[in-house]
Amino acid sequence: MKKKKTMWFEVAENETIDDCLKRMAREGYQVAGKKEAPIFSEINGEVVPVRQLIQFKGQLI
Repeated sequence: MKKKKTMWFEVAENETIDDCLKRMAREGYQVAGKKEAPIFSEINGEVVPVRQLIQFKGQLI
């Protein structure tokens, strides 16, 4: 099966950014972009940030 030219890789909760970048390299991709978004949750009626969603755009090398 042919690989996609670009693909988004998400940093998992139990993974470091470095681990994600190494995973991208193992699959044959290099970083071509990045996007971040906060994830919120409602706790006791108050909206609080839970974690940061980080995604890297990988370009096939």
